[in-house]
Amino acid sequence: MKAVIPDDTWHAVALGTPELARDFPRIAAMALEAVTTFFLVLTFFATAVDERGTFKAIAGFGIGLSITLGMMVAGPFTGAALNPARAFGPALASAHWASHGVYWVGPLAGGFLAGLLYDTLYLKKP
Repeated sequence: MKAVIPDDTWHAVALGTPELARDFPRIAAMALEAVTTFFLVLTFFATAVDERGTFKAIAGFGIGLSITLGMMVAGPFTGAALNPARAFGPALASAHWASHGVYWVGPLAGGFLAGLLYDTLYLKKP
């Protein structure tokens, strides 16, 4: 993207790096990223990971729908990264690191909680 977008305009879009909305608090952004990532990871476990699941045929649809809803809810406020790698790649290419901790702390916390909850409540224990 850096080669395609002219030098005088690439900084305006920061090569796709997510950005917080003006005056949106970082703690609220972390919470929003955590909640949306929680539902994404929970959907992933329920449809693609659990061998007892009957939804394997439509796992991609469920996961894609979860990502879409997360982007619709969090997008206007945080850019809806939902994944640290999604925020890291564009930030590295554009050297735009503003509020980057939000995109690590929130999704990692939400994903961890979803994994812990699903493992504790639903997955079979040996």
